[in-house]
Amino acid sequence: MTRAGVAARLCVQGLFFAAAAPVQLLAINLRWRLAGWIPVLFHRLFLWMFGLYVEMRGSLAAGAPVLVLANHVSWLDISVIGSIAPLSFVAKSEVAGWPVISWFAKLQRTVFIDRARRSHTAHVNQAVGRRLAAGDVIVLFPEGTSSDGNRVLPFRASLVGAARTALADPTLGRVHLQPLAITYTRRNGLPLGRRDRPEVAWYGDMDLAPHLAGFLRGGGLDARVTFGEPIAFDASTDRKHATAGVEAAVRRAFHSPPQPKARPVRSPPSGSAVTQLRFFSILLPGRNP
Repeated sequence: MTRAGVAARLCVQGLFFAAAAPVQLLAINLRWRLAGWIPVLFHRLFLWMFGLYVEMRGSLAAGAPVLVLANHVSWLDISVIGSIAPLSFVAKSEVAGWPVISWFAKLQRTVFIDRARRSHTAHVNQAVGRRLAAGDVIVLFPEGTSSDGNRVLPFRASLVGAARTALADPTLGRVHLQPLAITYTRRNGLPLGRRDRPEVAWYGDMDLAPHLAGFLRGGGLDARVTFGEPIAFDASTDRKHATAGVEAAVRRAFHSPPQPKARPVRSPPSGSAVTQLRFFSILLPGRNP
């Protein structure tokens, strides 16, 4: 993609943001349902313009509040997951101070956590619990950081306590803990192997600018998003046991084989069960802790 092409696409994205941001602020303040859908459209525009396709398996649970527990590979994950349905993320507190990116995060009603302060976990659990009780879908990355794309790191159970906090609402009998596995499977239609996936992942102390340049040089990506069967969480559920069950489900889905027949890289979207979207984003500046 040429620099002019990238600039033109970013210009379109900027115009969308400038037009949508005031409406989103109003929708958040007035608690309109539109507040959930404007970020979805924002992420889908990224996907459509910059060539990342998403194969989606399964769907979000219904019938109870949903806390999604997902593995974390890259800054790409935010738009891939955010394009699926109205939802919000739990993010590290540093994001709230980043220029421009903090606007995106706040307009998606992100919950921020200071990972350096253990006492802040209880505060975040209270905030997430209230959001769950209000019917919001919250996405949590319980690994605590991103991986190299070849594995799933151990899940931490501390923030899953938000599910128990939500149950303080007397109208709720249970909360769904739903596994979500995200895997980057192909580039330009060719399978990604163990040597290739770390080039897609954003982890360790990698700088964003070279990673973005590599993404643009490498061409279109395919991502697979798999929703597992939700695990019911009620007053009698052991938090650590439930987290371990979700982690096991994410690992199984993460390592599941791809579809046997690869589809064309540039095939148009269809009404089939496989959602085909395109992607580009500049969500996380600086270094990845």
